[in-house]
Amino acid sequence: MSEEIAFRGRVRHWREDPPGGLAVIDIPADLVGPLGGRRQMRVRGTLAGKAFTGSTMLVAGGGFCVGASKAALRAAGVTVGEDVDVTLQRSD
Repeated sequence: MSEEIAFRGRVRHWREDPPGGLAVIDIPADLVGPLGGRRQMRVRGTLAGKAFTGSTMLVAGGGFCVGASKAALRAAGVTVGEDVDVTLQRSD
């Protein structure tokens, strides 16, 4: 099991064209290793203190992010463009 990581990140759209769709939060590069490496995986954690589950994704150019569903964002009371406190741990 990986360790739990904690960070503050900005919620953004996966793609800006067309607007809408999947929301993601970029994971700081120094926390990718402790989470389990730069690969797709299921994770659980919190957004603004509210429990959620999601999947990590590779970003072109070397980035790494986690997807956040509309329901998870709604439960956490945050929207795209806002900064949010996040904790993550691999779900396996």
